[in-house]
Amino acid sequence: MKRMFAIILVVFLLAGTVSCADKAQSGAGMGALAGGLVGSLVSGNKLTGALIGAGIGLALGYIIGNEWDKYDQQQMNRTLEHTPSGQSASWVNPDSGARYQATPQPAYTQDGKVYRDVQLHGVVDGKEETVNAKAYRNPDGTWQLVQ
Repeated sequence: MKRMFAIILVVFLLAGTVSCADKAQSGAGMGALAGGLVGSLVSGNKLTGALIGAGIGLALGYIIGNEWDKYDQQQMNRTLEHTPSGQSASWVNPDSGARYQATPQPAYTQDGKVYRDVQLHGVVDGKEETVNAKAYRNPDGTWQLVQ
């Protein structure tokens, strides 16, 4: 019971900080929240799962929130939809100058959704980051990064 209270408290504290932050901090906060929630739900050890999920979500959320915009999302959709598994697609955001490289893996079905794992490497403001993520295809054909 104490652990669940601690998790709920952390979630509320993170949610409060997201509202007064820049895009990178908001993305990191939202990623940590989502990752922590998913991690706690799927892990046998709720606290450990929440912490691992929050860490993964934090890193991915920071990358996406920092400079990710509609152009980058379109490029990621194109990559996940058309790039063969194991091959990389690269792009440079014309507005921010951020550089990304995405390498998708084979598609698979889970819980009725089509997923692809993807390694995303980004160089934003001179800082490099690589994240292993998961994306699923929405009914409208777009892809949604979830981890």
